[in-house]
Amino acid sequence: MTRQPYTLTGPIGVHGTLGLIVLQVDETIEQEFRRFFPQEVALHVSRIPSGADLTPETIAEMEHTLPQAARLLPPAAEFGAVAYACTSGTTLIGARKVAVLVSEATGARAVTDPLSAAFAGLRALDVSSVAIVSPYVATVATPIRRAFERTGFSVPEALSFGEKVEARVARIDPASVRDAARVAARSGAEAIFLSCTNLRTLDVIDDLEAELDRPVLSSNQVLAWHMARLADAPLAEDAPGRLMRLPA
Repeated sequence: MTRQPYTLTGPIGVHGTLGLIVLQVDETIEQEFRRFFPQEVALHVSRIPSGADLTPETIAEMEHTLPQAARLLPPAAEFGAVAYACTSGTTLIGARKVAVLVSEATGARAVTDPLSAAFAGLRALDVSSVAIVSPYVATVATPIRRAFERTGFSVPEALSFGEKVEARVARIDPASVRDAARVAARSGAEAIFLSCTNLRTLDVIDDLEAELDRPVLSSNQVLAWHMARLADAPLAEDAPGRLMRLPA
C-alpha cells in the first residue's frame, strides 16, 4: 500500500462549535436548531436515555445518565458552549447541578439549558412578566412556573395541554400552540414562553409576535440565542423572534 501525504486543517466550526445533549425521544430540537445557525457553526449532538413518558421519576434518572451522554460528544472538539436540551429536566434536576455535570464531562467553556436561557432572554428583553404554555401534565409543568416565579418573574397565566407521552408532544400541531399563546396573552403578560424542546414552535413565533405585539419565546429559540451569546457564534439572519434581533 502506498502511503499518501496529507495536511491538517482547522475545526469544522469556523465560527464556533456547539454541543447539544438531546432527549432520546425528542424529534424537534435538532430540526429547529439547523435553522438557527449558519453552516459555519458546528453542531454536535448526543442523546440521553429518557422514558416514553416524561415524569419526575424519568427526569430524576436523567441526572445519573447525563455525564455519560455528555462524554459521548466528540472529545477532540473545543466547545464554546454545551447545552442540556430539556426545560423540565433542568427544572427538576437544577441548573447548577446540570452545569457541573456537563462541564466536568466535556470541559466546555460554558454550559446552559433552556430554563437558564429563558431567564437570560427575558432579562435581555427587559421583561418582568411572562405567560407560559407547556405541553405537559401538572406534575411536570407546575415546577416550571414555580421556577420562573422564584427567579423573580410574574407568571399571570400558565396553560398546559396535559400531555405526558413524548411521542405525542412532537405531534402537537403548531396551530394548537398558536391558539394557546393567544389565550395566554389575554393575561396581559409582557411576553409568552412556549416551553419544551420537543414542541414545534419555530414557524409560529414571528406571526404571533406581530399579532400579539409582545415577545414570544420558545425553549429552542432561547437556547440557541444563549448558546450563541456564550460561544460568540453567529445566528442565522432569518432566525425568528425579537430576541434574535437584539444587538450582541
